Amino acid sequence: MDSDSTYPLVGLLPSRPFKSHEQPSLPPTAPTPANLLRDSPRLLRDSSMAATHRVSAVIFDLDGTLLDTERATRDVLKEFLGTYGKVPDAAKEEKRLGQMHRESTTGIIADYGLPITVEEYSEAIYPLYIKRWQRASPLPGVNRLLKHLYKNRVPLALASNSIRRNIDHKILKLGELKDCFSVVLGGDQVPHGKPCPDIFLEAAKRLGVNPSSCLVIEDSLVGVQAAKASGAKVVAVPSLQSQRHCYSIADLILYSLLDFHPELWGLPPFEDRIQGALAMEPLLSNAQIGDAVQNNTHTLIAGECTYDSIPDQISGIFFGWAKSETYGVFKAVVSTGWDLSPGKFERVMVNTCKILQTLLTAVALLPKDCKT
Repeated sequence: MDSDSTYPLVGLLPSRPFKSHEQPSLPPTAPTPANLLRDSPRLLRDSSMAATHRVSAVIFDLDGTLLDTERATRDVLKEFLGTYGKVPDAAKEEKRLGQMHRESTTGIIADYGLPITVEEYSEAIYPLYIKRWQRASPLPGVNRLLKHLYKNRVPLALASNSIRRNIDHKILKLGELKDCFSVVLGGDQVPHGKPCPDIFLEAAKRLGVNPSSCLVIEDSLVGVQAAKASGAKVVAVPSLQSQRHCYSIADLILYSLLDFHPELWGLPPFEDRIQGALAMEPLLSNAQIGDAVQNNTHTLIAGECTYDSIPDQISGIFFGWAKSETYGVFKAVVSTGWDLSPGKFERVMVNTCKILQTLLTAVALLPKDCKT
């Protein structure tokens, strides 16, 4: 077993989750755009898609869509419940994704039998959130997409179930990109929050466009339901990879915003890919290189810090540089994704470094439609 190795991964090709029984030539998360298309049966890769799905404005959710705050929410709840000698129940927390603050808080108090009121809970937990939000950062692909849409004068709105006070704190992490939004709405600014369509109807009204001309980008199921109820087109980027099958009402399901193609919605296309690959800010990950070799690959045993640095939405093949005590600094290709086999749900990382398999070999094994 090698010591902890750091992987600043700087390139990307999109991929999909895999099953443990699959035995591909590449690491299990071999990327194929065709697989992405099969995940979203409504998506057609020709001009008719843009013709029927053309939009004139884009509305974003905030938590788990633009900012990586969902893990902060989990961490805060774990810390708070610990003071009562309790631990979070993952199944119970999954159902709260995207809920309004009062609804979520009421559920937490009831589910864990906390001897406090909603107001007392909110007062106690708010400082913990403020602290954690300081560490939040835009999810991969967010900066690129916002800059692109704003540059091309596409009207943008932000519509979140969070109360407006919390939104104003969080969007500071977007830096100057927070000014891209001409409309910002919180759940406390409309009669009913998601899954009711009120917030998207109001956002479209303030943007001066028909809801049917809007594209909504959401990570939660309640958000997707609200957007569809408003008449908008919807792209889902699920925060909970284990629940992807629940998002079938969305017009398109992606693994991350790095996979978003504006031209499918009649919007100006990106022009920043280099031979199909996308240069991006590094993702830093620590992991151990396992001794066992299978299919010319090493399995990377992810440490706890891996999950603090790689957002849940990330799945793909990345290339960059790695450093380990045994091999020193070397070029590396890392495939990462989610093992969604029955009864098993975990992030898996596989390293194909130059010691075992070159990047060119990996690319040669990809389907033709992934090389263009």
